[in-house]
Amino acid sequence: MNLTILPVNGIGDVRPGDDLATLITDAAPWLADGDVLVVTSKIVSKAEGGLIAVPPEGPEREAARVAAVAEQAVRTVARRGNTQIVQTRHGFVLASAGIDASNVDKEHLVLLPADSDASARALRTALRDRYGLDVAIIVSDTMGRPWRNGLTDVALGAAGIDALRDYRGEVDPYGNELHLTQMAVIDELTAAAELVKGKYDQVPVAVIRGLNTVAAPDGPGAAVLVRDAELDLFSLGTAEARAEGLLAAAGLSNVDQFADALVTDDLVAAASRGLTEPQFLEVPVKAGLPAGTARALVPHVPADAGPAALAWAGAEVHRLRCALAAAGAASSWLPDADPEGVDVPPGRMPLGLIAVGMPAA
Repeated sequence: MNLTILPVNGIGDVRPGDDLATLITDAAPWLADGDVLVVTSKIVSKAEGGLIAVPPEGPEREAARVAAVAEQAVRTVARRGNTQIVQTRHGFVLASAGIDASNVDKEHLVLLPADSDASARALRTALRDRYGLDVAIIVSDTMGRPWRNGLTDVALGAAGIDALRDYRGEVDPYGNELHLTQMAVIDELTAAAELVKGKYDQVPVAVIRGLNTVAAPDGPGAAVLVRDAELDLFSLGTAEARAEGLLAAAGLSNVDQFADALVTDDLVAAASRGLTEPQFLEVPVKAGLPAGTARALVPHVPADAGPAALAWAGAEVHRLRCALAAAGAASSWLPDADPEGVDVPPGRMPLGLIAVGMPAA
């Protein structure tokens, strides 16, 4: 496969209501069937009227921008200083909800297209029905990436081209079956197209030739690239994850059944690290504890402990249970558990019992 990437020059400034199909074909009469057009989301948004008016300068401008981000976001993923990483209603996770102040006059900000896949399908249909061109469309935007410096262009919408190349089930030259590999083809093409578009050269469209996508259906678009929340291992920033964890810890509740699984010494030791009073004694698991209990811990304090010491001990018991939960274990606090047979050190008083196990499915 030999690919050629061609800039589309001469489109000029796009305004609300402009016909992108006409602007593109006028600037690139050389378009051919099978081409892939990578169209910057900004001109899609401008043509569709996706602009918001803001003051040209001063604190009022920043306040308007912050309000626009809040309106476009469904949740905050991470925040540091004035930078917000949010999830938009489209499902994208990116800085400032993708709201952009570049390549637009100072009295406006540009929103992301309301539905980039629908925009890609509409542009593809217009080029086919009015100009007889069978091409694929990718709508692109610039994003940062976790753990890597630098920005790159990615696909927000697509029509006429598969978003993913799925290698799962295929066998490599060494006989290894591939189980996870899915390549985001439209992201790769979008990043390549940015090399000829640039950020301020006013080249909002690039053409990739040689991929041979003629007569492909519109397909599901770029929506398939949005990872489901339940599969996202890094769905929150550090501060947000900590706040969520504290909220969960505040409502920690007892469980009445554990999975039949091992709770290791290392896990208990890590959860107990730094605790001084109360001290924790491990005792054999006996009847009367939740089903599946793997470990039984008895906190104990000096026999003459006063109210303040007992209050502190209660907080430390809760802290231990939170640490166990953070490590993937579950627990139940049984303050009225029968202490009979618990061999606490002389001069110490048992407070109750913590039953520990792995969460039941």
